[in-house]
Amino acid sequence: MSETKTQDAIFAFLTDLSSGLSHGAQVKRIDTHANVVFLVGEKAYKVKRAVKFPFLDYSTLEKRAEACHREITHNIQNAPQLYLAAVPITRNANGVLAFNGDGDIVEWAVEMNRFNQAFQLDRIARTAPLTRALCDDLAAMLVSAHEAAPVKPDATAQFYAELCSYVDQNDQAFSEYPALFPPTAAKHLTQQSRRWLDRIKPLIFERGALGHIRNCHGDAHLGNIVLLNNKPVLFDAIEFSDAMATTDTLYDLAFLLMDLWEQDQHPAANLVFNRYFDKAPTPIAAAKSTETEAADPEGLAALPFYLMMRAAIRAKIAASAAQTQQDEAAKSLLRKQAATYFNQAIAFLDVKAPILIAIGGLSGTGKTTLAYGLAPHLGRPPGARVLRSDVERKKRLGLAETDKAPEEAYSNTASTAVYAALDQCIQTTLASGHSAIFDAVFSKEAERQHLETIASNSEADFCGLWLEAPADVSKARVAARTEDASDATPNIVDRQQGYDIGHMNWAVIDAGQAPEDTASTARLALKESLTSEP
Repeated sequence: MSETKTQDAIFAFLTDLSSGLSHGAQVKRIDTHANVVFLVGEKAYKVKRAVKFPFLDYSTLEKRAEACHREITHNIQNAPQLYLAAVPITRNANGVLAFNGDGDIVEWAVEMNRFNQAFQLDRIARTAPLTRALCDDLAAMLVSAHEAAPVKPDATAQFYAELCSYVDQNDQAFSEYPALFPPTAAKHLTQQSRRWLDRIKPLIFERGALGHIRNCHGDAHLGNIVLLNNKPVLFDAIEFSDAMATTDTLYDLAFLLMDLWEQDQHPAANLVFNRYFDKAPTPIAAAKSTETEAADPEGLAALPFYLMMRAAIRAKIAASAAQTQQDEAAKSLLRKQAATYFNQAIAFLDVKAPILIAIGGLSGTGKTTLAYGLAPHLGRPPGARVLRSDVERKKRLGLAETDKAPEEAYSNTASTAVYAALDQCIQTTLASGHSAIFDAVFSKEAERQHLETIASNSEADFCGLWLEAPADVSKARVAARTEDASDATPNIVDRQQGYDIGHMNWAVIDAGQAPEDTASTARLALKESLTSEP
């Protein structure tokens, strides 16, 4: 029997499993270009189609068996709640098909626990802004996935070659659809892509040397994340191509950031971006070289290119899918998506001058709330890097953010080390072309002047914001905090009231009002500060 006829019989067998379901429930079939999924009660069975593409080969039973086993291996680390086993489908002498029965193995399936598709993150993101708690969990999810991903120390050259091939493939695909991708704009994007890739090559190899090239999930977009027990779970990793899944961890993160940005979830994209770096192990300072990007331990100089690449690939896939779509409404939607992703890809490479904003104020004045309110709207996508002295202090001590730091962690010596580390991060962030917001008390005049000097030396615009709020308001806020890196208490707020802050030349913001009003006042001050500079 041919592969096609055998698979048709197997698909019929899986569809007929509805006879064993209660209350007249039916098996639901979901078809993709490479798989067919059958939702059967509380279980799901994924069968690999007998197909062969340039990037994927499921053409023989042996290759499909290997792919099913690899899918379990590649996903069980991130989603043990979902992935159960690779199970054989057998046919006995009477031609009866069964799971793991007597007779010859004629197919393999990935057995999974079924989940409610309404909880897939792409669907959730279309209905409402993602919460801060969910963004925090998303960042933690990816940090955990990347820490567990196997390091590929010898794969950097291959990853770079893959990126080069993606640029060429995109260029060819764009030329096939001139009505969707204007030739002049497509040529410009290809030229810019090649320039960017050449410029960040030293950084990519530096990141490979530091262990950031890993066998990652490879397909970490919103549709491959589901909420289970209110926590995000990453599933459906790329198992069919190690070349596609072996990538820079930042390129893996960029898929999620691009998806959030395209969905107009800009605050969420910025939060995930920042919290990822807050939670990730402290990056090792890259070796100094003549290339600015090679001294960029977080890899931010590569992020615009990575975001662009994710959007450009999505654009060409949507354009190709539109060609084969028979339904006119669906075809129109895909063409619109292709154009949107294409324009977004171009926008990701737009040059925007970096800005440094310092937000100071005594405890409880709302510095962090304001920082995250401003960050998504500053500089390149996904917005400004938010740096907090409270987070850096705990990270240096190896503490969880919500653990209380010992008193000596707030000594002058310890605080100086914290600020020095953040100073370095600010400089590399600005040098990479991204904006930064530094959130700390900044009660000393010398500290505030130092930030202005850093901005000047980095040729970045600067704005200092000083937040003030009545002591009773600040104490109430501090007392109400939960799950925050700050160790401030109402007693500390009382103690800070006696600080001599010296001459204040930053914009003073009334922070005793509602957060949205404080943010509005701060935006006006920011606009006035930046437009008044020579």
